[in-house]
Amino acid sequence: AIEMETAALYTLAAKFGRKALSVLTVSDHIITGEETTAEERQVTFNEMIEVALEAAIKE
Repeated sequence: AIEMETAALYTLAAKFGRKALSVLTVSDHIITGEETTAEERQVTFNEMIEVALEAAIKE
C-alpha cells in the first residue's frame, strides 16, 4: 500500500494546535517491485514501534 494518511494527520494537528508525528517504514519499492521478506518486515516493524514509543514519551 502507499501511505496516504500522514498529510491528513498533520493538517488536523495544525488545525487544532496539536503535535503530531508519523513514523513510517518502507517494505516494498513501488517502481522496481523489490520486496522485503516477512521476517525483515517484522524486524523493522518492531524497530519502528520502539522508535515511536520512545518519541511519544519524550517532550
